[in-house]
Amino acid sequence: MKKRLATAALALVFALSVAGVSMAAKVDCTVKSVEGDTVTMTCEDAGKMKADDKVKVTTSKAGGVEGC
Repeated sequence: MKKRLATAALALVFALSVAGVSMAAKVDCTVKSVEGDTVTMTCEDAGKMKADDKVKVTTSKAGGVEGC
């Protein structure tokens, strides 16, 4: 009986942790200015964010052309 309860509890914790990760929103932004540690961006669908949200920023990578 204890093994079943432990298994059910672990399954519930896993399900809740996966649900929290899937709630992240993807928003496309353009950097307008950079002053020291402050970056100002203009974003599409900015309504998905609120003040003090933690965000992950990645830069777009332009592929270089190599060869002869």
